[in-house]
Amino acid sequence: MYFKQFLHDEHGCASYFIASRESREAAVVDPQVGITPYLELAEERGYRITTVIDTHLHADHVSGNRALAAATGAGVHLHSSADVDFEFVPLDDGDVVRLGRLELRVVHTPGHRVEELSLLVVNPPRSPEPSMVLSGDTLFVGDVGRPDFGGAEGAEQQWCSVRRLLELPDWVEVFPAHFEGTCGKAMCGRPSTTIGFERRFNPVLALSHEEFLGYAEQPPARPLNMTAIMATNQGRADLPEAQDLGDADPPRWDVPQAKRFLTGPGLTVDVREPAEYAGGHLPGAVCVPQADLLVRIGEIPHDHGVLVVCQSGGRSRGAARFLAGHGYDDVADLIGGTTAWCEAGEALEFT
Repeated sequence: MYFKQFLHDEHGCASYFIASRESREAAVVDPQVGITPYLELAEERGYRITTVIDTHLHADHVSGNRALAAATGAGVHLHSSADVDFEFVPLDDGDVVRLGRLELRVVHTPGHRVEELSLLVVNPPRSPEPSMVLSGDTLFVGDVGRPDFGGAEGAEQQWCSVRRLLELPDWVEVFPAHFEGTCGKAMCGRPSTTIGFERRFNPVLALSHEEFLGYAEQPPARPLNMTAIMATNQGRADLPEAQDLGDADPPRWDVPQAKRFLTGPGLTVDVREPAEYAGGHLPGAVCVPQADLLVRIGEIPHDHGVLVVCQSGGRSRGAARFLAGHGYDDVADLIGGTTAWCEAGEALEFT
């Protein structure tokens, strides 16, 4: 067996290349939109990419599944419940994808998304037991995935799916689809772990059933341009630029600078979720959640300056960089967000 993990730092994502040394067949799991590294690796080592699998429909980056399939003739594999507008090979719980004598055993692990699946990697010549699990966004290092839309049903599914993975032997290595970023609130930056280590030291797995449900029902804020990314990954749009922050480095303003900006003709854009915005925002700010930024970018004029604001400054930085890289020459974001604004004694507006 040949196995390689690709780490994509910009989005905290991981993808995987698995191949049979005997048959020379290879699978790529959770490919990024930039498919060149997979093609180069296959050519360098003499493998044929025959299978492309996404563990779920990604919300924070554009998948390279169809581009890679078009370049290699491989089939795109998704769980049978995936809601997409293109043809794919459906997978269900218990199915086995074979690469020579290697087996990728499908475990349906809904929760983060209904179509979420994990893959047990089995090399029968060495052992009938799995040696690795590609856990998608179900089990992370030090955390678990959150249901994309929150709610009790998704949280309960996530509880059951995580518990199912924890039935695996301690030695099984865990390779998730993320090693840091938006999908888990407290995931470790390590790119892999083991079932035994997580069972013993993952703080989320120590929670009671009730505590876990309360934790999982409250997902993090939706990722930047999630609406455009999801539509692209479902085959309903073609917006790969949604994940491209670019190299722009717009200025960051403190509260006094932001106060002066509010006296002029510029627009203040609050990129938090609507419920956060309703809880108080800078005077005159309009709500454009970061998840919808690209699809609503036409609502943000170019003829005046733009100040981007969030809760503490993290989301606003990414949004400001995105705007600066997409034609907005006069954009800045507020250091510390609305938290810093309030700590400076400034009033919020409620609308």
